[in-house]
Amino acid sequence: MKLEILHVPHCPHVAVLESRLRQAIAGQSVQLEITRRVIGDPGQAAAAGMTGSPTLLVDGRDPFASPEQVPSLSCRLYPSGTGRLDGAPSVAALRTALRCDE
Repeated sequence: MKLEILHVPHCPHVAVLESRLRQAIAGQSVQLEITRRVIGDPGQAAAAGMTGSPTLLVDGRDPFASPEQVPSLSCRLYPSGTGRLDGAPSVAALRTALRCDE
C-alpha cells in the first residue's frame, strides 16, 4: 500500500500523523510505502489533491475527503472522535482507512 503525505513546509502535524500511522499498523501484517511531498503553492495543492496540511493519500486517494473541501495550503482539521478537531486523523480512523480493522 502506498501512502503519500502532502503538506506545507514545517507542518507540525506531519509528525503526529506519522506516529499515528505507526500505531495504526502495529501488530498488523501491512506493508506500507510512505512518502512525503511538500506543497508550496495553490496550483500544486489543486493538482495533488491536497485539501489542507497534512493530507494523506492512500494509493492515490484521500480517504478523509469530503465534498465541501477545496484545494488549500491551510492547516487541515480532522474529527477526533470525541467531538473535537485535531491536526491529524485518529488512530482508529487510520485503521479504518487502511483497512487494518477488518
